[in-house]
Amino acid sequence: MSIQKTAGGRFRAFLKSGRVVVASRTFDTKREADGWLRRERAALEGGVDPRAGRERTGKVLQRWLAVRERTVAVKTFRADRDLMRLMPTSMQNVHLSSVTGRDVARSFESLLSTAPPRAAGASGRAPKPLEYASVVRYRASLSTFFSWCVRENLIVHNPVTGVPVPKSSKERTEMHPFTEAELERHFELWAERDSVLANVLLILGWTGLRWAEARALTVADFVEVPTPGLLVRRSDPEGVGRKATKGRSSRRVPLANRVLPLVRELAHGKAPHDLLLTTARGGKLHRSTVLRALAWPRTGGGRRLHDLRHTAACLWLARSVDPGTVQAWCGHESIATTNRYLHFLGTGADRAGLDRLNQGAGYAGGTRDAVTPK
Repeated sequence: MSIQKTAGGRFRAFLKSGRVVVASRTFDTKREADGWLRRERAALEGGVDPRAGRERTGKVLQRWLAVRERTVAVKTFRADRDLMRLMPTSMQNVHLSSVTGRDVARSFESLLSTAPPRAAGASGRAPKPLEYASVVRYRASLSTFFSWCVRENLIVHNPVTGVPVPKSSKERTEMHPFTEAELERHFELWAERDSVLANVLLILGWTGLRWAEARALTVADFVEVPTPGLLVRRSDPEGVGRKATKGRSSRRVPLANRVLPLVRELAHGKAPHDLLLTTARGGKLHRSTVLRALAWPRTGGGRRLHDLRHTAACLWLARSVDPGTVQAWCGHESIATTNRYLHFLGTGADRAGLDRLNQGAGYAGGTRDAVTPK
């Protein structure tokens, strides 16, 4: 028989190639044993050697990381390398083919409730759970690893597929964009500290550039034909180096009249390959230096630099620019991301409904007297 019940009440499945047993595994239920057996038979018929999946997951992970180090960006490899620290030891020590969706789900839950042991500091304090976004990145790297294993015919299917990260109950960081009037007032405060950096931030507030994209712009990316705009073609995250933009696609961002003269001034006298947005001395932008130079805790109005990107999207939508166009200008992969700004501003239906609530007399503090129909 291919499935036998053990003395302990569990079920052991035997995968055979002819009369030779090439793999076996024990399960709590016969249904699980039967499902595993069917998948492994299909794999055997499709050219996957079950013995390859009997290698320890941690060993295969090390081989994969050696490949990734030569084929992906530095920042991506750093996230992938964290698998060695974040993947539970129990998962690393089992056979590759033995990892199930249940194991993956438990690893997510564990990371959200406690930090991995090696992440604890030398102070001996209890480590904090990982942020939801960090676990999402962990899931992405884990899924990429197992997809590679499938491609290399080490296993039949990716156990991460269909296993989401549990939704976090923690309140997410909300956007806090400037209004146009607020942006101008804060621009004046920044200009008192450093006029060039103030111009840079005002440009961000009207173009919605990500900080890493702003750092990578060159003079050649500034065009005025057929219309003034910036060509966003690369990104330069601090400490990582130049790479493709988020989503790996270039885009064109328009330059409104409010900031066009400022961009012309920043480009004046520079060569096409020179950086466009720089300090007064032509140096590269660094977040900590900029925040310190502008006394950001006092002049930033409680915002983050990233809120300048939110400001631009809200300015565009408030001027009735089509959401699809705003999506393209922002470089959003999904219109759902752009719709967040619509919800923040309120839709036309919201405004029309409020106008109806406020119209006419008799609404100073309550409802009108009921009128009995004749």
